[in-house]
Amino acid sequence: MKIIKNELIYFATALMFFTRIPVPVKIPYSGEIMNKSQKYFAWIGLLVGAINALVLYLSYQLFNLEIGIVLMMISSVLLTGAFHEDGFTDVCDSFGGGYGKDKILTIMKDSRVGAYGTIGMILLFALKFVSILALGNIDLIKMLGIIILAHSSSRFISGTMIYTHRYVTDIDASKSKPLANKPLDGAALLVGLLSVFIAFALIPDWRLIFAFVLAYAGKIWMGWYFKKHIGGYTGDCLGSVQQVCEVLFYLGTMIVWKFI
Repeated sequence: MKIIKNELIYFATALMFFTRIPVPVKIPYSGEIMNKSQKYFAWIGLLVGAINALVLYLSYQLFNLEIGIVLMMISSVLLTGAFHEDGFTDVCDSFGGGYGKDKILTIMKDSRVGAYGTIGMILLFALKFVSILALGNIDLIKMLGIIILAHSSSRFISGTMIYTHRYVTDIDASKSKPLANKPLDGAALLVGLLSVFIAFALIPDWRLIFAFVLAYAGKIWMGWYFKKHIGGYTGDCLGSVQQVCEVLFYLGTMIVWKFI
């Protein structure tokens, strides 16, 4: 019973950290709890993806696919508080406008949004919109499953940065400082991967493995780029990896549906 209670605490911690969904009960907090909640980050993606898919489906019934996608994107931002989008914007500003590790990290901590961040966010949203629109025009029902799978997979892939790269910058200023101090073990990694398997079960199409591989390849390249310029990753880097990998999953799906 205690084990179940602890796991619920870990899940609720991840839910509060990555979404605006209210938790009706007060739960304890510590660095250890935050570390152990990491196993459920991909599960939060599964939940966020499911809510997004539901919003899109209902909006499509009332309006059309284009409006449905826009409303889904709005609901996603409201649901998560633009947590990952904010990280992507900061990465665009810092790496676009900074030269050298110290300058990049200084810009990354700046709360203001610059030209690189604004342009990057517009282009990312545009690419996300047109890719989901293209998938919906091919198969609406499968597209809903792809959205769920992309959210879960991208968060799982982003979380693997904690295991494969070194954390840099001022720990006290980081949004994900507990995660940077103590990466979890392989068992926790498997718990996160289980949510991806569940999402894959919604669309039993082996070709989607390619989309996952493409998304992970994007993480590898971004990890290399971050390591080259700042020596590792920051909390904002994790958010940018999630956003890019989500879009790469949509694009990978388009490729396999078109050519395989």
